[in-house]
Amino acid sequence: MLCRVVVMPLVESPQWRRKATDFFSSSSFKLKQAGQSAGDNIADVAGKVGSVVKSRWAIFQDARQRPPPPGDTVQERFISAAANTGVILRKSISETKEKVAVGKVKVEEAAKKTADKSKTILNNIERWQKGVASTDVFGVPIEATVQREQSGKAVPLILVKCADYLVISGLSNENLFRSEGDRKVLQQLVSLYNEDSGASLPDGVSPIDVAALVKCYLASIPEPLTTFALYDELRDARVSIDDLKNILKKLPNVNYMTLEFVTALLLRVSRKSALNKMDSRTLAVEFTPLIMWQQGDSGTDMRNHLRFTLKPPPKIVDTTSNTTTWDLLDEDDVDASSQIPLDDASPPDYSAIEVIQCLIEHHNPIFTDANETVWR
Repeated sequence: MLCRVVVMPLVESPQWRRKATDFFSSSSFKLKQAGQSAGDNIADVAGKVGSVVKSRWAIFQDARQRPPPPGDTVQERFISAAANTGVILRKSISETKEKVAVGKVKVEEAAKKTADKSKTILNNIERWQKGVASTDVFGVPIEATVQREQSGKAVPLILVKCADYLVISGLSNENLFRSEGDRKVLQQLVSLYNEDSGASLPDGVSPIDVAALVKCYLASIPEPLTTFALYDELRDARVSIDDLKNILKKLPNVNYMTLEFVTALLLRVSRKSALNKMDSRTLAVEFTPLIMWQQGDSGTDMRNHLRFTLKPPPKIVDTTSNTTTWDLLDEDDVDASSQIPLDDASPPDYSAIEVIQCLIEHHNPIFTDANETVWR
């Protein structure tokens, strides 16, 4: 007896419809979310895949409105569609995760390099400000330098070496102490004297560079030679030789002797002003920001500029380019000093300038308590 089997179409169950709806509607959002966490490019890829998923769901929704072909059911079509789309999603998410992993490694590498460089920069700043290295002279309080050198002189040896050199070979150079000097040469000289404060200047070094080194050293010390405590008193006594003489006696011995030494050198330079174009007023303008400033002053343009001159530029890690700030500064046609503005509209401290000018012009009557510095 033959039996006839009739295949009745199954009614679409609400449970399958709900699951399919949840699957397709949430997949696109999750993929986009994963892509956005990985970066713009991956987010674009995820968005495209999400659009495909949405497109498939629109087709399936439309198909639900039409009668199914013989032997097919909406449930079976949903199962097949979900399976196919699941493969696409798993592949896309896997690729996204791989790209995220690669990107994460690159970001971590860049972050590590940046952290290492930042640590180096911070160490250099700490060394600069506190004189952590046992041999440093730049950035170290002047008393600490003289005490460590034990040379029998109350003046840092770097100033003695530079002054002796200039008196012998460089006082006639035009714009002495006004010209900036070669930045790379200055950095080499700083390294030399930070390693050995009693070192001799290299043969053939330019008097302009030696004069600039003197200014760089004075710019680096944490407190001015005149000290913060005497700033106001000195300004008020700027035109009185006797008052200046008495006030300066309050200075610590190292400060007093070094100030006497520096102004004695400037007096010698001013006597050659017909050749070097540097009279006492011009020298006072150049040296006042390095010898006398008030506490809380974050730094004049000149002091900041000279401090910048001594520091090698930091190498900045750029994850999008192979070019670094160091590479740019190494180019011959780049003037590194141009990065420091030399005019911030801050008016000169004319009262302080008058003090230093007076110390230069009336050096001998003012510094009677010091053995007068004499160069043969």
